[in-house]
Amino acid sequence: MNKETDKLEFLNHNIVVTERQNIQINGIVKIDSFDNEEFLLETTAGILGIKGKNLEIIKLDTYEGTIVIKGILNTLSYLEDEKDKKENGMMARLFK
Repeated sequence: MNKETDKLEFLNHNIVVTERQNIQINGIVKIDSFDNEEFLLETTAGILGIKGKNLEIIKLDTYEGTIVIKGILNTLSYLEDEKDKKENGMMARLFK
C-alpha cells in the first residue's frame, strides 16, 4: 500500500457520537463480533472496539459501510494487531 491510498481510505472513516447514546460510524469493512456490551468492528482505519451498556444495532448499511449503534458508550478505542506489534518491535530493535 502506498501513503496516498492509505490517506484516501482514512477519509472515508468517521465517527459521530451524540449525547453518548448514539454512535454513527462510516468506513466499516466487517463486523467481527458484537453483543450488548461490546462491539469489534474492522474499519478502514483499523480494528475498533466499542464497550458500553445496552448496545444494539439500529441501522446497518453494508453497501455504504455505515452502522448506527444505540446504547450507553463507555469506551471507544482502536486495537493494534498483535502481528503488527511483533513485526514493528523486531524492526525497531534491529535498527536502533
